[in-house]
Amino acid sequence: MTDNNIITSAEEHLLHTYNRFQIVLERGEGMYLYDVNGKEYLDLQAGIAVCALGYGNKKYTEALKSQIDKLMHTSNLYYSAPAMEAAEKLTKAAGMDRVFFTNSGTEAIEGLIKTARKYAFTKDGTTDHEIIAMEHSFHGRSMGALSVTGNAHYREAFEPLIGNIKFANYNDLESVKALVTDKTCAILLETVQGEGGIYPADPEFLKGLRALCDEKDILLMFDEIQCGMGRTGDFFAWQGYENADGTMGIRPDCMAVAKAIGNGVPVGAFLMTEKVAQSSMVPGDHGSTYGGNPLVCAAVSATIDIFSEDGILENVKSVAPYFEEKLQGLADKYPEAIKERRGRGFMQGLELKVSVGDVVKKGQSKGLLTISAGTNVLRMVPPLIMSRSDVDKAVAILDEVFSEISEG
Repeated sequence: MTDNNIITSAEEHLLHTYNRFQIVLERGEGMYLYDVNGKEYLDLQAGIAVCALGYGNKKYTEALKSQIDKLMHTSNLYYSAPAMEAAEKLTKAAGMDRVFFTNSGTEAIEGLIKTARKYAFTKDGTTDHEIIAMEHSFHGRSMGALSVTGNAHYREAFEPLIGNIKFANYNDLESVKALVTDKTCAILLETVQGEGGIYPADPEFLKGLRALCDEKDILLMFDEIQCGMGRTGDFFAWQGYENADGTMGIRPDCMAVAKAIGNGVPVGAFLMTEKVAQSSMVPGDHGSTYGGNPLVCAAVSATIDIFSEDGILENVKSVAPYFEEKLQGLADKYPEAIKERRGRGFMQGLELKVSVGDVVKKGQSKGLLTISAGTNVLRMVPPLIMSRSDVDKAVAILDEVFSEISEG
């Protein structure tokens, strides 16, 4: 079928909840994607921060093929070796104690909300506890995840949502403290805000939140769905923040992960410390038919192994400063088009003074895939295998795009 036929058929049968680009992608290799016409695209969006290993990684695909030949699904009524192995590896990488596998990041957020409420209920037997989330956050589109998403545009058509949610200002500790009451059971935030515009948390903000939660026995919950799994140079973004005593890793009590943990299969998870696990979820409180089945857990296990074997974190730490330098160079060169560069590691954003949609589409025409975030931010979340030469090529294309826009 031609790309036009595929697009026409899709528009006839798929529910129109996406305004898709007029591109039909067919295959991928390394850092590149190819459409049905054979056009090559350098990929700086990685399926929205999912395809950490790029495309066609043989170790990964062989692990999935091997598991498909054995067993894909059994339900959580039984144990499986892939689930055990994935749980061991993920909890170790995350520095946490317990994990529940979900089908998506949104479901992982739902798990955090339920964990927080059950933890508080276990303490005092009441059900009127409050969660503090952040303005301009994004946690997903289910009813619970929408309830803690700090953007009224996403929420308003679906209200009433779950109650007892308050919104503080990101990176403003005093605004959080002003909302805390004796009913506050949890504080939820993205360690680096993604959809809201690529805003990293300030170290002092995280330190202050950790101290506040420790003082009042409030759960500190991080959403590491987009910023986690190597994107900032550590397995999870919070691990790169320094504590007051100089040790690394401002650890949450619970966190949600997804996207890159499975490199493309639909899998997420929420994790917690043993203290939280012992005072929250019990049999019957939560479940999932597909969550953590042998196939997705084989993907998680293989992904974590490849991170270690192929030096994925080391590559991010090595290339990220160069990536930032080159993007900052663009910002300095085109001040009439670019307001600011910000981000951490391989999670970068350029806040624009021109239309981000125009930049994305012009980039596509020249063989570069990027996406937007926030109100007018060019978001770049490439596969974690990106090299300096890939950076050079991507920045050269963006240079052409901004030059044309500035001249036009």
